[in-house]
Amino acid sequence: MAYKLHPLPPKTDLETKEILRKVASAHRYLAELKGVAATIPNENILINTLVLQEAKDSSAIENIITTDDDLFKAELFEDLIGPA
Repeated sequence: MAYKLHPLPPKTDLETKEILRKVASAHRYLAELKGVAATIPNENILINTLVLQEAKDSSAIENIITTDDDLFKAELFEDLIGPA
């Protein structure tokens, strides 16, 4: 699969009314997410789970099958880390 990347900045106008409305809406939702995330005692838990899911998916591409349970155990107990 090949993707053609266009040079930056794009030649189209990105400050249209429609885009600016979407930006304002995205800003509102990001602020809401930030507020909700601040209520979690350890916000890094959210980030760590995303990293673990990415690692699992990358391993699957290499034909290494790992379960979520194995990933979380390995995160907690380093001595349980298997070859996968």
